[in-house]
Amino acid sequence: MTPRTFLVHGLLAGLIAGFAAFLVSYVVAEPQVDAAIALEEAGAAEHPHDNATAEQSHSHDEEEAEVSRGTQSTGGLALGTILVGVVLGGATALAAAFAAGRLGSLSARASTAVVAAVGFVATALVPFLKYPATPPAVGSGDTINERTALYFGFWALSLAAAIGAVVLARRLLPQLGAYSAVLAGAGAYLVVVVVAGALLPTVNEVGGFPADTLWYFRISSITTLAATWAVLGAVLTGLVGRDADRAAERLRRQELAATL
Repeated sequence: MTPRTFLVHGLLAGLIAGFAAFLVSYVVAEPQVDAAIALEEAGAAEHPHDNATAEQSHSHDEEEAEVSRGTQSTGGLALGTILVGVVLGGATALAAAFAAGRLGSLSARASTAVVAAVGFVATALVPFLKYPATPPAVGSGDTINERTALYFGFWALSLAAAIGAVVLARRLLPQLGAYSAVLAGAGAYLVVVVVAGALLPTVNEVGGFPADTLWYFRISSITTLAATWAVLGAVLTGLVGRDADRAAERLRRQELAATL
């Protein structure tokens, strides 16, 4: 199989995963977003600006074309999740193509599954544990750039540490065996992200936001991420495994024909 084959499979798997993420997000996450927006609007009603500011804001809102909440939660959400899914699928497929045949005795199917699992842990789960998603009405607008930089900085560090851990495990494989090499790589990754997580600043701008609404929002967010990676990994692994089985069958037939 060529990298192009992996990439095509990855784009298809990402498309399917993006659509699945849209369905999950629409069912479990959007109600929590609506609840957070309602709380934000209720808080704004309790602390209104002066009349001149309010009238100016209202006039500006009428003049400025805005995307409605209904469009955001349907077409906008679908477009966003599908685009993210396709990008993730392509990147994961290229990583799987590189990993095929380089992770010990793992088959192409197994190495692809490993790449998807590592991708979820390194780019979704671990960054979420340090900097979990926050709904509207949480966090100051003055610190949004700083919070975004912290999240993506930790995201990049986690991904780099995961790649380094895989490389380390692969190099230790001949000396330690598969079990010990995997443990060494996983341990090295945990040390890096735990130390980095402890050194990086903590963001705590929740204020008086209801804890239950925040909890359900974050659970729905990680559920959407998990669904995206689960579908992506399952579909990509299945497609790669199917092609690998077909290639093995063709090779077996060629070898059989050569003996006749």
